[in-house]
Amino acid sequence: MKHSNNKVQIIANMIMAVATIITIMPFVLLIAASFTDNAEIVLNGYSFFPKSFSLEAYQYIWGEKTQIFRAYAITIIVTSVGTTVSLLITMLYAYALSKQSFPGKKFFSFFLLFTMLFNGGLVPTYTMYTRYLHMRDSIWALIIPGLLMSAMNVILVRSYIQNNVSQSLIESAHIDGASEYKIFGSMIVPLSKPIVVTIGMFIGVGYWNDWTNGLYYVTDNKLYSIQQLLTNMMKNIEFLQSNAAAAASGITVSIPTGTVRMAIAVVGILPILIIYPYVQKYFVKGITLGAVKG
Repeated sequence: MKHSNNKVQIIANMIMAVATIITIMPFVLLIAASFTDNAEIVLNGYSFFPKSFSLEAYQYIWGEKTQIFRAYAITIIVTSVGTTVSLLITMLYAYALSKQSFPGKKFFSFFLLFTMLFNGGLVPTYTMYTRYLHMRDSIWALIIPGLLMSAMNVILVRSYIQNNVSQSLIESAHIDGASEYKIFGSMIVPLSKPIVVTIGMFIGVGYWNDWTNGLYYVTDNKLYSIQQLLTNMMKNIEFLQSNAAAAASGITVSIPTGTVRMAIAVVGILPILIIYPYVQKYFVKGITLGAVKG
């Protein structure tokens, strides 16, 4: 029996190793292509082992360093504030729903599920944020829409609290005179660290990768997030490239379009790739323990 289990473990490890390699390969190709000479990509396509090394794409992006640094600062502020507040709202909502004696629990549970299935639509949402909340061309336009929490995140946190935080411990704290805020801050949050990090990662990546809010509500380039700025850079590159041949002067414009696209993607995902290894142990544990049981 033990020998059979070892075989199963070896096969499982081999499958996971292959899956890991397949997952990593696109990132390796992305990075390799960003350091490849654009002419080689045009002639031979993308390769894991470029024959001609070039920093031309990054030099082109570095030429826009002032805007890029400002966009990074905007994105860091938006991600930090948005993730913190959204995570707090999610945790508070989930903690309330995890309590059997919470008044109005059925109503708030229905409200959560209903809003997960239905929404007001893009036009009413746009009208509300721009006409009534006056958030157009403000940093709040990049933060507030994302604060509308994900119902699935609330369900994961609620399930985690119900299955992994002892109710007798909470009752003992109540007997000792602890308030709900004290219990939440001193007991629920520390004991829920894996799911907090997991949901925080979900929310943070969502804020970091978001460019639609900027597209809808922001026209001032000083408020561009990194994703919106890089998207605009890519559009500008495509415009210049498509119109270079038709220029009246007949002067061709040499722009590393293929490699710049790859370099832009690297610049956009690099912070996430750096942070993820430090939180992945909590990420796996949080997903496993926070899964809905029964």
